[in-house]
Amino acid sequence: MTQTVTLEILKQAIMIEKRGYAFYRKVGEQAEDVAVKSFFESMAQEELSHIKVLTAQFKVYNEKKMFESGLFNENEEIQLTMSILNSGIIEKIAAAGFEAAAISASIALEQNSIDVYSRRAEEAIDTEEKKLYTWLATWERHHLKMLMEIDRALLDQAWSDSSFWPF
Repeated sequence: MTQTVTLEILKQAIMIEKRGYAFYRKVGEQAEDVAVKSFFESMAQEELSHIKVLTAQFKVYNEKKMFESGLFNENEEIQLTMSILNSGIIEKIAAAGFEAAAISASIALEQNSIDVYSRRAEEAIDTEEKKLYTWLATWERHHLKMLMEIDRALLDQAWSDSSFWPF
């Protein structure tokens, strides 16, 4: 892979994270409930940390033409957990409301991120590059799983509230 293509991929990754950050930040600002606001703000902060890592890697690669280790912690614990579902967030998000639509849009954002990062991790020859994109894909998969569980719970809640269940 040429250096120009590698830099373009890093730019694309930075833009993916910036869009996610802007989206989550805006939804957090507009959310009325404190728990929902906190959830989206936490998602925004995780995207911001990815922007910092990718920007640092871009600078290093642009100068040295190589990926550098130590710019992120591969073993970093993912902060957002499924316990968010236990905090009552589902009850705070109306199934057909703005935040529910944001959850749905978030699923698409995260899936796109996973696709880009997974493909790059598979194609990468450089070990550090492979580690970077694998790390990012892992984070985004975690986000996707959490968002899909929230979306599923919202669907179940909507069906239950509307007495759509046939039994």
